[in-house]
Amino acid sequence: MQRKLAAILSADVVGYSGLMAADEAGTLERLKTNRARIFDPYVGIHGGRQFKLMGDGALVEFASVIAALDCALQIQEATDKAAQQEADGRRIRYRIGINLGEVIVEGDDIYGEGVNVAARLQALAPVGGVAVSKMVRDSIDGKSAASFDDMGEHKVKDHDKPVQAFAVRSGVLAAAAPRAAQAAELSVCVLPFANMSGDAEQEYFSDGISEDIITDLSKVSQLRVISRNSAFQYKGKNVDLPQVAHDLKVSHVLEGSVRKSGKRVRITAQLIDGANNGHVWAERYDRDMDDIFALQDEISEAIVKALRVKLLPEEKKAIETRGTDNVEAYNFYLMARQYMMTGNLGDARRSEAIIRLCTRATELDPDYARAWAMIAIAKVHLRFYIGAQGDTGLAEVERALALDENLADAHAAKAAVLTFANDTAGARAEAERALALDPESFDANAAMGRIDYQDRRFAEAIVHLEKAAASNESDIWSVGMLLPVYSALGDKAGEAEAARRVLARIEPIIRREPNHGSAIGYAVSALMILGEFDRARELMSRALILDPDNMNMRYNFACALIVYAQDHDGALDLFEPLFERLISRALLNWSRNDPDIDPIRGHPRFLAMMAKGEARLANEKG
Repeated sequence: MQRKLAAILSADVVGYSGLMAADEAGTLERLKTNRARIFDPYVGIHGGRQFKLMGDGALVEFASVIAALDCALQIQEATDKAAQQEADGRRIRYRIGINLGEVIVEGDDIYGEGVNVAARLQALAPVGGVAVSKMVRDSIDGKSAASFDDMGEHKVKDHDKPVQAFAVRSGVLAAAAPRAAQAAELSVCVLPFANMSGDAEQEYFSDGISEDIITDLSKVSQLRVISRNSAFQYKGKNVDLPQVAHDLKVSHVLEGSVRKSGKRVRITAQLIDGANNGHVWAERYDRDMDDIFALQDEISEAIVKALRVKLLPEEKKAIETRGTDNVEAYNFYLMARQYMMTGNLGDARRSEAIIRLCTRATELDPDYARAWAMIAIAKVHLRFYIGAQGDTGLAEVERALALDENLADAHAAKAAVLTFANDTAGARAEAERALALDPESFDANAAMGRIDYQDRRFAEAIVHLEKAAASNESDIWSVGMLLPVYSALGDKAGEAEAARRVLARIEPIIRREPNHGSAIGYAVSALMILGEFDRARELMSRALILDPDNMNMRYNFACALIVYAQDHDGALDLFEPLFERLISRALLNWSRNDPDIDPIRGHPRFLAMMAKGEARLANEKG
């Protein structure tokens, strides 16, 4: 592992989700052309090295900040000229951030604080513009014709001090400034709508409404919409709306509430001007549940109208296009998704409930691709964690893709199916396709995080798992998986911080459900990381009494003992019954690749267990 000082350029396509929703094939073709004719050549001319390429962005390393800035300005100028003939709703435009800082080099990958700050600066940059850190400005000042406008100090995750940002101005950027300023004015954060139903189990519905409005508004090319990841950090909190607007650099904030009772639903919503806390628009809707989709469209279009944004015909069509027109099927799907996020992976009832709910959804609407994709994931989990025989989930995921080949969730589901079938290359291709379609997708990031972990690409796994964990505060798998990834990297600070996040998310679940095996498995690892070994062992002993047959929990306990307690004999004792009744070929394959098991991989007892499990599966097949 090498540390060095480097200039990092972070670039991201503006409004990518909206562009893809309006014209997926055309957007991919225009982006491919831009990269081939503009982005990649300028990076090469200025001596840059792309070390990470995502669906809608890239990270590039330069030896000097001057080379990085010149490259960024030329990319923006060439991209602006190339897009002149395109309609506003079809243009490829970038935000670019540049930072000079310490990075960690591992193989071909680069990560660390220097990269994180560059990504934050990119998010602050104006449309078609470049934002740089103070260190970059100071290094370049006097050596370039560019000028710099102070954007103030901004917080950066996992960075102790705020970072001072500067917007870069050159000839092309000055000309583009009116457009950039206009775009900056049109920005909104949709806060999670409050559940006013008097029933905590209805939380899934209010979250679903909030997510759909975020998705709809993201399809409007002239409107910058804060991602679900950032918006949902305020869930359940009393917030100062102007402060939220200031922190997220948006002009407007949408808040609301949902009350669902029987076949009726009441939604209140208000759009607030972040500068003065004034009401721009507010409305209360009392409707039948059957009108919920029309109501969501109405809210999204009312916001667009209130902001005086021009809604293009293809964007209006994209907003009104949904996975299903059947409200009851939609409700069953949302319920299933809540089980998927919070359920106990080691309990067959969790996956069986998901399958029943989504099967009912597909009976109501056979063309509901999202429901078919979720059935596939639940079947994978039954096979992997429970040892169920039969269906692999492949038929359901192929059905989903036949219905909607551009559904990111379906490609992510196929990635999961192929991962547990030990087809890592095929799984990675599907996960990459899912991320290209929707870089913010929880399912896509979770799928890629799992694949990267198995392939020991730990730095990349962290990027995707962190994104997945941030995008859904109910999910415990992604935040729990951060523990072994930070451990594998030897990042003690990251490991401890992740452990504290795990406990904050999981302890309320364990209080409600003391035998939640998945939550307890991650909690034991987190406690050991934080040095609370007695508490961890007490929790582990109690859980094994309550649920001795939960093989997923037992596996996680064994890994915790190996990695954090160096108790190899204790881990082997836990593995013994698991491999004696080895539940699936997928689990055997996972065990062969799992980095947590490396310290005991050559132990005679472990080798004997693996051989016994292999023989048992071979006999069953025969």
